[in-house]
Amino acid sequence: MKFAQRENSQASTLAGPPQPGSRSQLPMLEKPETLRNNLLCVSGEFVGTFLFLFFSFAGTQVSNTPMPKEGSYPNTSNLLYSALCFGFALTVNVWAFFRITGGLFNPAVTLALCVTGGMPALRGLLVFPAQLVAGIAAAGVVSCLFPGPLNCATRLGGGASISQGLFIEMFLTAQLVLVIIMLAVVKHKSTFLAPVGIGLAFFVCELVGDYYTGGSLNPARSLGPDVINRNFPGYHWIYWVGPLLGSLLASAFFWGLRLVRWEKINPGQDFNEWESRAQKNLEAGSDHTIAAGDQVHGFYPSSRTNGNPASQRSPSADPGLAEMDNAGNAAPDSNEQANAPVGVSDEEHV
Repeated sequence: MKFAQRENSQASTLAGPPQPGSRSQLPMLEKPETLRNNLLCVSGEFVGTFLFLFFSFAGTQVSNTPMPKEGSYPNTSNLLYSALCFGFALTVNVWAFFRITGGLFNPAVTLALCVTGGMPALRGLLVFPAQLVAGIAAAGVVSCLFPGPLNCATRLGGGASISQGLFIEMFLTAQLVLVIIMLAVVKHKSTFLAPVGIGLAFFVCELVGDYYTGGSLNPARSLGPDVINRNFPGYHWIYWVGPLLGSLLASAFFWGLRLVRWEKINPGQDFNEWESRAQKNLEAGSDHTIAAGDQVHGFYPSSRTNGNPASQRSPSADPGLAEMDNAGNAAPDSNEQANAPVGVSDEEHV
């Protein structure tokens, strides 16, 4: 045992001094895996939420002018400027933190992921307060950096009532959360582009809701400026209840889609050319004749389940696969073909 330890020490010495970020220089990386992952996720969510809300608050602070008189038309250039700041800030930071924490930055999104199974409940409980604290910190930094009073709080406007503001927040948040679930939580070949779709969805929601509710869609976004200004309106609660209800509404809609097996309604959307041909050839060679309206769900037919030798035939016996061979692409192994899931990325086939 001592000899093995000596070998390890010699090997580490020959490898040179520890590199920046190595385990020997970062004690937190030596902690148990679950604790380490949770701590990294909480830290990443704090930093990401802070950066997202900092640039959003800063843009809103710059664009805001004195409130228009009652009954006047909104300043569309200011609304567009603010919406662009929020949309681009979310896109950039979600893309930066997507592979670290998932890029949530919103307690309402955290709730949706916990409900739909995209995040463990324990991690959600840890991330939730980190996002709120990050919102307060971002508002505080903007208040210190920019002259004048902090002017990025969410307030009702345009004659909207409290009940109208509540439902505006609910439906806009439901739209945003549904886009996040379908583009980021449900994995597909375009998942790496999910931050773009999420940012565009948030931009559209800000354009719609900014004039009437301030376009919160995020309890952390409303809490931060009110804490720094020490001014909570009597209807502040709508910026919690509305987004959380919208999150639950989007989650319920997603669960409904899962119950009806939504992936069978419009299959093949994630197929590449080879997968489409292979799937059609397997369907044509199966014992069961598939009608025009039938759908194939989830996985390629397996010889272990249907007993069909056609699913194990060689590429030379299959015109579609032989054509792919002639084009210079190697045909997949029969076992891989039988068990490969539909819609997985090309990297996952390797």
